[in-house]
Amino acid sequence: MDAPSKKKRPRGKLSREMIEDAAFEVIEREGLSGFSMRKLAARLGCEAMSIYHHFPSQAHLYEALIDRQIGPLQMPDPDLPWRQRMRLAVLDYRRIGREHPAFATYFLSYRMNSPICLAYINGIVGLFNEGGFDQETAARLFRAIGYYLGGAILDETAGYAKGPSATTPVSNDQLARDFPNIAAAGRYFGTAEFDKTFDLGLEMLLDEMERIRDGANAK
Repeated sequence: MDAPSKKKRPRGKLSREMIEDAAFEVIEREGLSGFSMRKLAARLGCEAMSIYHHFPSQAHLYEALIDRQIGPLQMPDPDLPWRQRMRLAVLDYRRIGREHPAFATYFLSYRMNSPICLAYINGIVGLFNEGGFDQETAARLFRAIGYYLGGAILDETAGYAKGPSATTPVSNDQLARDFPNIAAAGRYFGTAEFDKTFDLGLEMLLDEMERIRDGANAK
């Protein structure tokens, strides 16, 4: 008996949006290391060559996924106080960075040098400029907030709880006996505490940014 033929998608029905939707699904299921155009084609019910018609390579596809995440982001309302505008911008970036956890490591390491990404970065640097910071300080604070965001997103999507473990981890009893400070702090390390911890750090950063700006303006 002949093997059943693979059901193919009707010609002309495949779109970039459909491919991107399926790519996120496959990446979240398989992880970045397990993703392939062949698996994506299987998810879509088409041949891999049909995907290459829209995206010449996996790198082109990943770039489109980044642009799709960054593209909808808007700069906060300029009529709002600067601190509120910066806070909203930071939270927006954190949100999209966490939307697809398995893709986050690529998202965070991507150079953001496509036109869509550069337009977004240009707006964020401009937001620092509009906050009263000189060019050098604006650039350094942009990098500093990026360090904080990158570390937070990485920890929240692929971090401590999901990372490699010691081959001989201590028991809960030993943890409580020999490392009491860690045992007591552990209740605040879980996913339910991420938002409160992130907000604490963000408020500290915003406080320091305003202190730097106000100190420079007072000279």
